[in-house]
Amino acid sequence: MTALKVLALSASLAVVSGCSTSIDDYRDTTPTFSLKSYFDGELTAWGIVQDYSGKLTRRFCVDIIATWQGNSGQLHESFYFNDGTRQTRIWNVNIAPDKSVTGTAGDVVGQATGQSQGSAFNWQYSLTVPIDGTEYDFAIDDWMYALDDKRMMNRSYMKKFGVTVAEFSIFFDKGARLPSCESQM
Repeated sequence: MTALKVLALSASLAVVSGCSTSIDDYRDTTPTFSLKSYFDGELTAWGIVQDYSGKLTRRFCVDIIATWQGNSGQLHESFYFNDGTRQTRIWNVNIAPDKSVTGTAGDVVGQATGQSQGSAFNWQYSLTVPIDGTEYDFAIDDWMYALDDKRMMNRSYMKKFGVTVAEFSIFFDKGARLPSCESQM
């Protein structure tokens, strides 16, 4: 019976692995997403965090100031959570001649790597998150999708030991000229 369970689990994992999304799946999609063009200047985004069961656990707003010198950029993110928590992350990003993207930030372990195809950008990295006085590292699988030249949807999956423990949904609107997040949360 145990061997049958192991075989069934292995078969299930093979099916799930075979269905995973690849950045190449978006090669011919439009509109074309450009990290450097979209993240240029001041942006505001709004998001939610859901736990492993899909329950909404937090809401947030993020103000971003993005600057570039050639293919090296800095994204200064100021997060405002509905529980009053504030967080800052400063990304230092580089776009290589082959259009691959690397980046670092204070709470990112090592280097983030990413690439885009068509309307999608996939960004992967390990993030250190403080929880109840202890720091944990989580794998982040971050997907950005251009909706048009002003709006973008971002879906991020936070994993530990290969299991998704939280999901983030973030909506960006470059056309919105609303007050800063600080006045909204």
